[in-house]
Amino acid sequence: MKTVDSYNFSGKKALIRVDYNVPLNEELEITDDTRIRATIPTIQKVLADGGRVILMSHLGRPKNGPEDKFSLKHLLPALQAHLGVPISFSNDCVGETAIAAANDLKDGEVLLLENLRFHPEETKGDEIFAGQLASLGDVYVNDAFGTAHRAHASTAIIAQHFPNDKVFGYVMANEIKNIEKVLHESEAPFVAIIGGAKVSSKISIIHNLLDRIDKLIIGGGMAYTFIKAMGGEVGNSLVEDDCLDMARDIILSTQEKDVELYLPVDTLIANEFSNDVVFKTCPVDEIPANWMGLDIGPNTVITYISAIEQCKTILWNGPMGVFEMSNFANGTHAIATAVASATERGAYSLVGGGDSVAAVNQLGFTSKVSYVSTGGGALLEYMEGKTLPGISAILN
Repeated sequence: MKTVDSYNFSGKKALIRVDYNVPLNEELEITDDTRIRATIPTIQKVLADGGRVILMSHLGRPKNGPEDKFSLKHLLPALQAHLGVPISFSNDCVGETAIAAANDLKDGEVLLLENLRFHPEETKGDEIFAGQLASLGDVYVNDAFGTAHRAHASTAIIAQHFPNDKVFGYVMANEIKNIEKVLHESEAPFVAIIGGAKVSSKISIIHNLLDRIDKLIIGGGMAYTFIKAMGGEVGNSLVEDDCLDMARDIILSTQEKDVELYLPVDTLIANEFSNDVVFKTCPVDEIPANWMGLDIGPNTVITYISAIEQCKTILWNGPMGVFEMSNFANGTHAIATAVASATERGAYSLVGGGDSVAAVNQLGFTSKVSYVSTGGGALLEYMEGKTLPGISAILN
């Protein structure tokens, strides 16, 4: 794997694709800068060599060209604070403005280009647009694992313009190394903790993991599809009725492959999807009509923690409940604490997926797990065994 460590950037303009698709509040302030912080070592390597840095990223999903709320200019204060150097900004990512800004760069300086997705050619993988971006730099660095599953102009097509000058940044290299460790070098017992809203979004990763794991823990909204598939009463809980057969298939597969399957035994329920309502605990397969499950219950928490404590390798993707609401956050927080505790005792833990990462960050456990992935869809697709365009473009 060719990384920035194998390249001397002295006097070179390094065009770095980063993933700065970070959450912003109504005041357009960053609420979680994990993805920005992750790229700082790559940028510092280029600057330490005496190179020049040109950063390009997307932010959000602008529909009709430039929109102020999606401008990367809002990220400048945080980026400058982390880097400790002034950063210039180009109001466009291609064209005369970008060309002039790139040509004005001196060794040791940093330029941030405006949102790539202000141009529809980015997501279309347009070759001309990719060529315009490529003309700004001497070497291409892909450090955007979160977008590696997209064959966009700046993540895959652009690499064709740098046949001998394309490398992975530290984020990409570390993501690949740590995911490969989980997939191919895991120490038993290996538990996969899979949560989130929908079975349909996790079906492929579960099937790909079943030959590798010893235990499978299911939580979040997707659990109620499993419970209904087994004949349980789930009231108004989130259920994918078209995935009931998929859930039964997973249950059967765990039995055939001798994987211990853990499903909730109790759940916190409410009669509305709100934090400010009456809630109570009941058996997960006896949820009354008009009530819905919003978190795993206390007995389930105890069982899940016990399973996690026994394992040497832990993969966690997806929350156990609606953790954004304080009354239904206990299950997710309990799992985060258990994963951190197991890691402290020597287990290897990889946490991925936006909500799982947010929970770990909220609790201050980021440094207490082995690795926190910056990828959402990219992580899932890599673990499903798919070839990611952003990775293959550098390797080939």
